[in-house]
Amino acid sequence: MARRPLPRILSSGSDRIARSREIARTAADSATDVLHPLITITRGLRKLAATARARWAATPKERRGPTLFLVAACVLVVALVPYGPLLALVSVMGAAAWTGRERPVVKTGPDESEIERLKGLYEALVPYFSVPEDPAPLFAHGGDWSGAFGDHAFDDSGRLTHLRIRYPAYFTDGEPASRARIEQLLHAKSGRGREYLFDWDEEGNQLVMSVLPALPTTIAAQRFVTVPGETVLGFTDAGAVQRTVPVLAADAEEDAPAVIWRTGPRSTEPHLLAVGQPGSGTTSLLRSIALQALPHGDVLIVEGSGTGEYACLTGRSGVLGVECGLAGALASLEWAAHETERRLIAANRARQAGRPAPDDTRRPLWILLDRPSILGHLAAADGRRDPQDLLQVPLRHGRAAQVTVVVAEQFDSADTLSEAVRTHTRARVVLGPASAEQISWVLGVEPHTTPVPVVPPGRGYARLGTGPVLRLQVPATPDPYDDATSEAHRQAVMALLPERQDATTTAVPPAPGSAPDPGPPPAHAPATVAPAPTPVLDLGPVPAEG
Repeated sequence: MARRPLPRILSSGSDRIARSREIARTAADSATDVLHPLITITRGLRKLAATARARWAATPKERRGPTLFLVAACVLVVALVPYGPLLALVSVMGAAAWTGRERPVVKTGPDESEIERLKGLYEALVPYFSVPEDPAPLFAHGGDWSGAFGDHAFDDSGRLTHLRIRYPAYFTDGEPASRARIEQLLHAKSGRGREYLFDWDEEGNQLVMSVLPALPTTIAAQRFVTVPGETVLGFTDAGAVQRTVPVLAADAEEDAPAVIWRTGPRSTEPHLLAVGQPGSGTTSLLRSIALQALPHGDVLIVEGSGTGEYACLTGRSGVLGVECGLAGALASLEWAAHETERRLIAANRARQAGRPAPDDTRRPLWILLDRPSILGHLAAADGRRDPQDLLQVPLRHGRAAQVTVVVAEQFDSADTLSEAVRTHTRARVVLGPASAEQISWVLGVEPHTTPVPVVPPGRGYARLGTGPVLRLQVPATPDPYDDATSEAHRQAVMALLPERQDATTTAVPPAPGSAPDPGPPPAHAPATVAPAPTPVLDLGPVPAEG
């Protein structure tokens, strides 16, 4: 049977409906354009009315009467003022138009490129967060990434800056190797060259990855607000420490979170070891510590490199000596060992006699040793004693005698550090670019962030005793006699240097009943000794670059 044609009204109805919809849409758009000011004012009046209603509901009942009286008085004054009602109407319309204006559209979700990046990261995590036995896997190839990823944020270049990841409960998040694999994958997929912080929540089975901002490098050497026995090693992230100190940075005063190292008889980390690459800022760290220690104590500096980095401290008040040669270094460190013994004997005799410790035993003594490996090499070639052997007494008994030892060395010579130095330096600092294995070898644990290959001088990590690993930026303390030093930094360091003292040394009389005084420190003229070429040494346990 041949099909009968549809009635004309049924065949052409869809075209008429579409045309009618188009005409209605065009009319609505035209009306919206014409009535847009009225719509904006109406929206603003509605918002102003809602705000006034909320203010009235929040007003206490005992204050509503005076408020009504004040409003009525204002209305009466406006009504009596010439052109008052007209001006009031114009003001209300203007406020309504401003309040009802259209706000810019706020981005509430990721765009297409960001979605593709999240999908790729989700697919990369599937082999690590899924097992075949899981009946309802959270991570599966081709699955929904929105169920596994929570809060996320991107920067202007489209790279992830913050991401919350939910992972299954059977993932072995308690094993460092498993966590390291996930962190390495996220680091590679989210973009290298940035420092990431990974916060694992084992109880909630969540991992939060965030990009850390670079620590400021605008803080130079200055007089920090601390008490005797406290030394500012540098500055770290805002939430990592509980104390801030006021500093002057970039011609503006601000409160910066500081890494404070406490020394003295009650300190659990009386000595410090700093290790870094060449040019990483270990010498600047020792120079900063010396400038902070001089107002309250005496400083003895032994420079193994012999480059004159501490020449600005020579002859200053409180500086017992700046030794660059092997003979001067051995004599100075031998005197420091005898001085430590004398302080212990004097303090012990004073306690046995029921008297306070003599004043000359309570003044802090700082021994700063930079690059001891070079001096050890020279001593071995000359058949003399290694200067590090003379540090055993200050390191073992320095806390009770108010003697603090600070040693700085480079990674390529870290295996030459003596057992006493590695054992008794519980405060550790790593500066410059280093792999996670190298940082773990110095600090005892791996850093909580991903190290970056390029860092400014003075940038690294610090760990005091068994505390957490903190990011560190040492305050800029360059050599003021260096031609490459800026004028601002030169003036900042020169302002902290003590006055120069006379060449004569005044001997301090020993306390009654104390041990014989070992005498004043050896006054060897600081001579610049050209170090011998460093031979190729076996690094031993020092890990290589990862």
